[in-house]
Amino acid sequence: MHFLDQAKIYLRSGSGGPGAVSFRREKYIEYGGPDGGNGGRGGDIVFEAVAGLNTLIDFRYAQHFKALRGGHGMGKDRTGKSAPDLVIAVPVGTQVLDEDRETVLADFTEPGQRVVMVEGGMGGRGNASYKTSTNRAPRNHQPGIAGEELWVWLRLKLLADAGLVGLPNAGKSTFINQVSNTRAKVGDYAFTTLVPSLGVVQHRDREFVLADIPGLIEGAADGAGIGDRFLGHIERCRVLIHLVDISDSDPAQAMRIVEEELSAYGAGLDEKPRLIALNKIDLADAELAEGFAAELRAAGAELVFPISGATGAGMAALMDAVIGHLPARTATETKTVESEVEPAADGQSWSPLD
Repeated sequence: MHFLDQAKIYLRSGSGGPGAVSFRREKYIEYGGPDGGNGGRGGDIVFEAVAGLNTLIDFRYAQHFKALRGGHGMGKDRTGKSAPDLVIAVPVGTQVLDEDRETVLADFTEPGQRVVMVEGGMGGRGNASYKTSTNRAPRNHQPGIAGEELWVWLRLKLLADAGLVGLPNAGKSTFINQVSNTRAKVGDYAFTTLVPSLGVVQHRDREFVLADIPGLIEGAADGAGIGDRFLGHIERCRVLIHLVDISDSDPAQAMRIVEEELSAYGAGLDEKPRLIALNKIDLADAELAEGFAAELRAAGAELVFPISGATGAGMAALMDAVIGHLPARTATETKTVESEVEPAADGQSWSPLD
C-alpha cells in the first residue's frame, strides 16, 4: 500500500433548493391562495476519523468533493427534500489545514470524531410563506442559499506512543522488526526506510505503538536527504528512542547531529523525553560498548541503553524505560470494565434460565 501523508482537496457544500411559486387550483374553492413550499437544505461536507486507515492515498485519485443540492419546493405546501451529508473518511491523526497550510481547522485524534467542515445552504422560501393580510397572492420566492466552497490541505500525523529517530543505517528497521509485528525493509545501505511505519509492541503485559521514520542527516531541517518532512509523525509521541550506531566513527557526534535537527525542526520535539540506545553492541566487545556509552553520557545523554536490534540484547531494559513514560493505558490496550452482579433478595444468583 502506498503511503501519502499530504493532500490538497476541494470541498463544495450543496446549495439550498429554490422555493416554489404555486397556487391552489381546486374545484369549489374560489380563493385557493398560495401553496408553494420551501426548498430543501443542501448537503454538508463532514469529515470523520475512522480506524484502520494510515494513509491519505485515496485523495490522490479523488480531489474534488461536492455535496448534493437540496430539492425544489413544490405545490401543496410540500418542502423540498434535504440533501444527504457528504461524509469523507480520514485516518485518525489527520489534520485539516486552511489553504495557507498554517491554520489548523480540525484535528482528528480519536476514531469516530466528526467535524462539519462546510455547511450546506438553506432552502429558499416558497410563496406560501410570503402571504399576509394585505398580500393574498404573493409571487415572491427565494432561490436558495448557495453552498460554500473551500480548498483545504490534509496532513497526516500518525498516532504513536513512541518514536524512533537516528541517522540512516542506525538500525531502526531491524529494531522495530525485533520488538513488534512490523516487517520493515532492512538493507545494508542508507535510507532503507523511505516512509514511516508503525508497529505494535507487547512487553510485560503492556501494549503500545512504535513509529519508525526515515533517517535524518545533517542539514535535514534545510531539506538535505529526505529532509524533515516525516518528523511530523512523531510530534504526538510521548517518548523518543534515539538509536546511535556503535560502528559509527564518532557516536557522540552522530547523536549531536540528530539532536540538532530535532531542535531545528521545533514543534516541541527537542523537549520530549529521549532514550539514547547504543545499537549494534553485537559488533563490539563489552569494553568498547562501555567506552562509547561513557562518551554519550559526557555529550549530554542522561541514560544510555546498550542494545542489539539483531539479537535482542538489552531490549527488555529499554522497553521498561519506554513504558515508564506511557500513561496507565494506551490507545491500543483493551479497556475492560468489571461488573458486579448483586445477589437477589433471597440470596440466589440471577440466571437467565430461571
